[in-house]
Formats: sequence, C-alpha cells, structure tokens
Amino acid sequence: MRDSRHVELTTAGRALFEEAPLALAALERAAERARLAGEGIAGTVRLGYAPTAGFETLGAILAAVEQDTPNVTVIASELFSAEIPGRVLAGELDVGVALHPEPMRGVRSEPLRMEPHVVLVSQRHRLAGTDPISLNSLENETLLLFPRELAPAYYDRIIAACEEAGFQPPVTAFPDPPPHAMLARLPAGREVNLAPASFALHAAAAEPGIVALNIAEPGIQAEWSILWPARARSAAITRFLDSTRRCAYENDWLPSPTETASAASHAPSPAPH
Repeated sequence: MRDSRHVELTTAGRALFEEAPLALAALERAAERARLAGEGIAGTVRLGYAPTAGFETLGAILAAVEQDTPNVTVIASELFSAEIPGRVLAGELDVGVALHPEPMRGVRSEPLRMEPHVVLVSQRHRLAGTDPISLNSLENETLLLFPRELAPAYYDRIIAACEEAGFQPPVTAFPDPPPHAMLARLPAGREVNLAPASFALHAAAAEPGIVALNIAEPGIQAEWSILWPARARSAAITRFLDSTRRCAYENDWLPSPTETASAASHAPSPAPH
C-alpha cells in the first residue's frame, strides 16, 4: 500500500513476508533430502530378519549402518526365514536376513554369517554340567523346534545333522512360536533346544534356569544370508549392503578362504560307486 508519504505492506503482504523465509528453508531442506537420498546417504530401508538374529546379529548390522549413513532410517520387522524371500520379491521388504533361505528367482543373496549351534537345556538337565557335549548325547531327548514350514532348509539341516550322528530326534513344535515363549518351556526340562550361538548364549545369560552347552565338532553350522531384490535396487539399499559386508568382515562372521579350504580338505571322501 502506497501513498504520497510512505509505503506499507498490506495484511496479505505482511503474511507473505513472514512466511517466505520458512517456505524457502523448507524448500532447501527438501532439496537437500532429495540430494542425500539420491546418493544413498538418506532414505528408508525396510528390513526383515529371522527371530534368532535379534540378539546380536541385528544389533551389529544396525550399528554399522548408523555409523556409515546416520540419515538412513531402517524399519525392521521380525519374520520367519521362509517368508523373507517372497516379501523381498514382492517389494514389501528392501533387504532380508534369513537362516538357510530358499533360492528364489528375482532375489539375490550372499552369505552373511556362519556360526555354530548351541544346545539350551534346563539347569536341572542331566547334561547341564557337561560342556562340550557330543550331538549324539541328545539321542533320547525331545527337540523343541519351530514348525518346518517356517524355515524348511534350516529345519532339515538340524534334523539331518542328528541323523548323521546316528539318531532321529522326536520334535515338539508350536505354530508361530515366539523364541522367548519357547525358551520359557526349557526350565521344566521336558525338551532341549538347538539355536545359533549368537542367540543361545545371550538367551541363557538373560533367562534364569537355562544353560547353554557347546557341541563338539563337527556340530551344526547355522548359515545366515543377506537378501535383496535383483532389480530396482536403490542407492540406500546399496549403502546398507556395503555396511552389512563391512560388519561381517570386521566381526569375522565368515570363514577366511584358508579356513574354507582347510575344512574341505578334512571333509570325508565320497564313497566309491
């Protein structure tokens, strides 16, 4: 508004003058977020992980991602291993961490961690004072496991290892069993549980009445994999995978080529045909 003596902003002009700096700042922030997202330095990654990754493996991965790209938000969901590849393929997850996942076209995977299994038993169990134990010492025990359909290859690996040790174990399984609900059954001493060491050792320390026992060689190896979609991978996913690989390397989660070659050389020769 102007007259012969002075210039004055209208009510609308004053409102625009007050709001303009805020609008410009918001625009600059949006442009910066877009730039960071394009470089993989910001964004959201949807992660699905198997329950027994929750104690140690998941925490180490998230810490590595936070250190490398603190502006990336990870939304983590607990799922059983059989669900994860399909969720990645459907675009519901960006990455997954699963035990012995089934191969699926359109989903890529690579080894993330190998670790031994540990036996969890009641403090009152007959084996509680023995460490390590041989796998065949579980011959007359009932294994507390998850239903096979929740992680078929992983379930089969455990049963096959028992059969190789000379026995076929009876199994108690419950639909969709939360790991902590399964652990709550162990102090009664009716069953024993086999779990990856990273989960089992933390669980035994946290749950009174439970003891973790190592298994003598050859034992059972748990094989973790990281999964992601074969196509349309975002910069944020690429950075997440890079952080995960660094995490695996720095924590010695995978055997070195020398160790792998040594294990192969000591493996039994196939029987002649």
